[in-house]
Amino acid sequence: MDSLTQIALGSAVAVAVMGRRTSVRRSAAWGAVAGTLPDLDVLVDHGDALLDMVLHRAESHSLFYLTLLAPLLAGLVCRLHRERALFRRWWLALWLVLLTHPLLDAMTVYGTQLLLPFTRHPFGVGSVFIIDPAYTLPLLVGVMAALWGREGGPGLRWNLAGLVLSTAYLGWSVLAQAHVEQVARASLQAQGLAAQRLLVTPMPLQTLLWRVVAVPEDPADPHFREAFVSVLDGSRPVDWAAHDRGAALMVRHGSAPPVARLAAFSHGFVKLAVTADGQLRITDLRMGREPEYVFNFDLGPLHAVGSVPATQVSERPDFGPALRELWRRLRSP
Repeated sequence: MDSLTQIALGSAVAVAVMGRRTSVRRSAAWGAVAGTLPDLDVLVDHGDALLDMVLHRAESHSLFYLTLLAPLLAGLVCRLHRERALFRRWWLALWLVLLTHPLLDAMTVYGTQLLLPFTRHPFGVGSVFIIDPAYTLPLLVGVMAALWGREGGPGLRWNLAGLVLSTAYLGWSVLAQAHVEQVARASLQAQGLAAQRLLVTPMPLQTLLWRVVAVPEDPADPHFREAFVSVLDGSRPVDWAAHDRGAALMVRHGSAPPVARLAAFSHGFVKLAVTADGQLRITDLRMGREPEYVFNFDLGPLHAVGSVPATQVSERPDFGPALRELWRRLRSP
C-alpha cells in the first residue's frame, strides 16, 4: 500500500496496543516509524530495473526477519524514553506494526515475499488497490481523534473503531473479489473458452469495479482476455476483449532468465512484444490496463535477451480522464 496508509496503520496499531501506558503521541510516532521501515528497501539499487521490481517487498517484508527486528526496536524505544518497564508492551506493539505492514501489502496484487527465507513465493491477494481512501480514511480519523483528544479520553475508542472499520473493508474486498471471479468464470464457460488462469483486481481507488484478466493455460494460444466487471452489473454479460500476448515469443524466449523471473513473480500474467528498435519487451499484465501498463521492461535485442540490464518503460494513463472513465463505468454499466 501507499506510504500514507502504512503510516496510518502503524500509528493506529501502536496506539491501540499501548493505550494509556504511554503518551499517545509517542506511540503514534513510533508506530509511524515502524510502519515505514519495511519500505526502505526501495532505496536499494540492484542495477537492473526488473530486479528492483521483483526484489522489492522481499527480505524487508519477511515475517520471520521482522519478528527478529521487533525486540531490538522495542529495546531502542524503551532506552530512549526510559520506559524499560514497558519493554514487553512495546515489543508487542512494534511487532504487530511491523507485521501488519507486509500483511496489508499482500492484500494488493504486487507480490509480497512474506515467508522468506523459506520461500520466495510472492503472495498477492489482489483484493485492494495500492491506494484506497475507503481503507485509509477510517485509520486517519481514528489516529487523529486519539492525538487531538485528551489522554485516556474517547479518542482511543475512535482509534479502535478505525481499525475495525478498515479491517472490515478488507473483508468486504475479498468477498467482492470472489463474486466477480465467479461471474467471470461462468462467463468464460458460457462462451466456450477453455479453463484459464484468472486475475481479478480492483480498478483504482475503490472495490466496486474490477478488471479481470484471463491467460490461457495452453502456451500456443496467442491471446489473453481482458474484461471489466462491476458488482453493480447485475445480469449484464461480461464483454471480453482479446489481446495478443506474444505466444510465439514466449515459446522462444520463455526460459531466458529475465523473462522467467518476471513470469514467476507475476504468476504467469505477462506478455511479450518486439519494440520498434528490435528489443524484446516484457509487460506485467497485473498493473494497468490494455495498452497502458506500469511495468514494461526492455530486455535487449532478440539475439541476446538479458545481455544488458533491463530498463523500465512505464505507460501510465492520464489520471484525470482515467478517473472520469472509471466514474462513468460505475454509474452506467
